Amino acid sequence: MTGNREAFETFCDLFYSQKRVREAFDFLVSPDYIQHNPGLPDGPGPAIEGLTPKFDGSPDSRFDIQRTIVEGDLAMVHVRASGPGRPDTAVADLYRFEDGRIVEHWDVLQQVPEASVSRHPMF
Repeated sequence: MTGNREAFETFCDLFYSQKRVREAFDFLVSPDYIQHNPGLPDGPGPAIEGLTPKFDGSPDSRFDIQRTIVEGDLAMVHVRASGPGRPDTAVADLYRFEDGRIVEHWDVLQQVPEASVSRHPMF
């Protein structure tokens, strides 16, 4: 599914790297977007409204893409979220495609500890 991979890479660049939330959603997210994050309702509008301040409103925040996986109708991005005055967070966003558009989203976030018992990095 080369089309999903290319589209997802463009979405990730717009959304995470350039922090252009609305443009990323307009580019690839379906109007029937299902949101599994318990803090946001379904639909692209509420996601744009809820996420824009975290991205556009935080000029010193960074969302560094560590890796992406695209397999069939599923795509995942692993991100290191950082900003002044707060610990880094490891983010795994999982998306489902249908007819070339993102129709569903799940996420898992974990604060990066100062020290790891396993001594393995999170990124």
